[in-house]
Amino acid sequence: MTQATVWRWFASFATACALLTAPAAHAGRSCDARPLTARSIEQGMDLALRTSQALDAEHARSGARVVVLARAGQDLSKYQLRYSHLGWAYKTPEGPWRVLHKLNRCGSAEGALYRQGLGEFFLDDLWRFEAAWMVPAPALQAPLHAVLTDPARSTALHTRAYNMLSYPWATRYQQSNQWALETLASAAEPGVRSREQAQAWLRFKGYQATTLQLGALTRLGARVSSAHIAFDDHPNDKRFADRIETVTVDSAFGWLERAGLAGPVQRLSP
Repeated sequence: MTQATVWRWFASFATACALLTAPAAHAGRSCDARPLTARSIEQGMDLALRTSQALDAEHARSGARVVVLARAGQDLSKYQLRYSHLGWAYKTPEGPWRVLHKLNRCGSAEGALYRQGLGEFFLDDLWRFEAAWMVPAPALQAPLHAVLTDPARSTALHTRAYNMLSYPWATRYQQSNQWALETLASAAEPGVRSREQAQAWLRFKGYQATTLQLGALTRLGARVSSAHIAFDDHPNDKRFADRIETVTVDSAFGWLERAGLAGPVQRLSP
């Protein structure tokens, strides 16, 4: 490891310590106020370092400068889901990888976009210390990199109103994984200028959301206790049949490979 790399990771560690007192923002994890421990920082930083090394190796092999990167922030196994949150990781001219993703501030119904290092991305109260990513097709690499590194274009389809279970084919709210796929649409198709157009492109390309079976009492409890969960954007016929459709990492990964938009899922775990 070069001296410059050591200093970059030292800076990331300092950032991690600063996060101990930073305002909480999350996506794809619980909103419990659990402080970071020395062990979780060590595990998160180790995962970030190994992910960086793996992405650098991919860049050297294929020239890829963009990957879609996922983490496991909470246990979703009862819904047969492995990952909870994804973002776009891109290689900077200086060398390090950065992640652009959407987060929700705990206790609120608003979200914002964040640019973070890999260390910050993997220090967000993970349920399982595992990284997963897919490499977008070569034809998508340059368009995605251009969008992600342009502050205006990367935020063009962002909606502040946040709903963790937002309906994929509506625009009242927007959750993190939904923003990521809609941004992909804007990069892949230059004519996409609105969320409606992005969703039309996703439908055309065959994206299928995950359907969760959530009963009325579960929905009521979630709505009353969580500001970032709502169901009023879902069609009544589906909602009252306890069928809640939303964008998940697992559905995104499956679709990207089926549609030939990205290579197979690659994973790193302890």
